Amino acid sequence: MTDEGYDRRRVLELGGAALATALAGCTFGADGEDGATTTRTGTDAPAGTATETPTDEAESPYARVYRETADSVVLVDPPQGQGTGFVYDDAHVVTNAHVVGDADEADVRFASGEWGTGRVVGTDAHSDLAAIEVDGGPSAATPLPFAETPAVVGQEVVVIGNPFGLGGTVTTGIVSGVNRSIPSPAGFSIPDAIQTDAAVNPGNSGGPMMSLDGEVLAVINSGGGDNIAFGISAALTTRVVPALIETGSYDHSFIGAAFTPVTPEVATANDLDAARGLAITAVLDDGPAAGTLQASEETTAVDGEQVPVGGDILLAIDDRSLTTTEELGSYLALETSPGDTVALTVVRDGGERTIELELGVQPDEL
Repeated sequence: MTDEGYDRRRVLELGGAALATALAGCTFGADGEDGATTTRTGTDAPAGTATETPTDEAESPYARVYRETADSVVLVDPPQGQGTGFVYDDAHVVTNAHVVGDADEADVRFASGEWGTGRVVGTDAHSDLAAIEVDGGPSAATPLPFAETPAVVGQEVVVIGNPFGLGGTVTTGIVSGVNRSIPSPAGFSIPDAIQTDAAVNPGNSGGPMMSLDGEVLAVINSGGGDNIAFGISAALTTRVVPALIETGSYDHSFIGAAFTPVTPEVATANDLDAARGLAITAVLDDGPAAGTLQASEETTAVDGEQVPVGGDILLAIDDRSLTTTEELGSYLALETSPGDTVALTVVRDGGERTIELELGVQPDEL
């Protein structure tokens, strides 16, 4: 039978997981999604309040991270909503794109209680990141370092932010998962995301997820349910933010095809010797993969499940083997740029072949 369910939206989503998580970045105003009233009096508790430096060697590692980090964590207060941010360099603060929305400016409050007016110099809805230029600021508000090694499952983390306007709040937990795909404000998926069980609520987004070494592992993006929250990885953040500061935007690589993992049922339906790779379920007519990759055009039932039949099976990109759509998304996001040519290893008509494809630019929205 012909599968008519693979429409343009499925193609553009590139097979990314559409997780039902709430964007937790803003404490919205009366007209906002959360229905919570935004406090804008300037009398709230500071975004972070550094305490006296303990000398006791038994100091909690969480207290130490907070003490060394809190001065660099800020409240981001655009005309609509509130969120968190942190100092990226001597002139800029990082936060979420959904925190600043369409605003050109946002007030920024430092841990000391000092306020500054920030100019939004760049936003990227695909990664949900934004950069704000801030004049001045207290000397204690120094840039936070980013982790150069990936987070690992089980690693302890500290989250600092302003949930529900409660400045300088600290929650702790562990890295619950890595290489996740989470929804972006643009309707695509953000790859390479980090999952944590640390408490994250409206107002936390844009704040840092810190390692116990005092390095930023991720920028908090969403949370609010069953001890599951997510952050945009340090690796993706450090690729995107410099471009936002320099040019105001960032271009993401785009194939223009939808994928689904090859399960045993898919392998059976397509006479494959093993369940490996990604089945191509649709190709965008005007996308980079048009005329290069072949999509499945039919489905069949295997053990009561409808699975795609025919089309290419993507096994690897640039000799990097693929088993999940998350692996493909992370490789595209962290290792490639639009205009790059990648080598795709596919199974077509029972035989393996390598196809070269020039990557395009991910469109603005679905």
